[in-house]
Order: sequence, then structure tokens, then C-alpha cells
Amino acid sequence: MPHAILLLNGPNLNLLGQRQPEIYGATTLADVEADSVEFGRTLDLTVTAKQSNWEGQLVDWIQQARQEAAGIVINPGAYSHTSVAILDALNAFDGPVIEVHISQIHKREAFRHHSYVSHRADTVIAGAGVHGYRLALRHMAETLA
Repeated sequence: MPHAILLLNGPNLNLLGQRQPEIYGATTLADVEADSVEFGRTLDLTVTAKQSNWEGQLVDWIQQARQEAAGIVINPGAYSHTSVAILDALNAFDGPVIEVHISQIHKREAFRHHSYVSHRADTVIAGAGVHGYRLALRHMAETLA
């Protein structure tokens, strides 16, 4: 039976392919989501992808995942560096959490070097571009096996 995985993307990730392509590349969020759903199937994962620019919406989805998902893959975007609310919601989730960043946040501005989400994440993938989502899903499948 496939494991349900919630794939969350935070603020401004809806602009993938348009915003700072020199950092984030030309791949759109729709491309990332479609690839994640399809790749997840090959790993016996059912991936549900969601994106919001609203912190509270992300918190609500994380809380719902407590009953609906075996694991969470999250790219919290800028909320990585600011959101204790997302951290608290993730702390209430019992399954594995994998944090993904398209860019290598530790080579960027100093304020991006700290992530609240990393305090809960079982695994952090940063700097692998959008391929990081596939790495996260593969690791999630192995973790849940």
C-alpha cells in the first residue's frame, strides 16, 4: 500500500521559473509538482503537493497531515528563517520530515543560514536544485520502508 506524502512549498515558490532563475533555475512549480507526483508513484508513494504564501495555511496543512500523511517534504521558503509556528506544527507531526531548499542557503545571505524548520527536520537537502525534491522522495521511501 502506498505511503501518503505531503509535499509543501512556501512563499514565492509559486514563482519558480520566473523569480531569480540564476538562483532557482527555469523549472516551474507545476513542473516540480508533476514530477514529484510521478516519481513518487515509482517509489510507492502517493504525493499530494500544495503551495501557499500564507504561513497559517501551511500550519493548517501540517496539522491535517497528522491524520493523513506518513511523511512531509517541505520547502518552507523564507519561512525557514522566521516561522516558529511552522516549527511547532511540525513538532506535532509524528512521521519523518524532510526539508528541501533549491539553493544552497549556507552560501547565501547570513540571515538565510538559520532555519527553524531544521530543528525538526530528520533530513535537510540544500543546493541540489529542483532535483532535491527527488532526493527527498527517494530518502522518504527508504525511511518508510
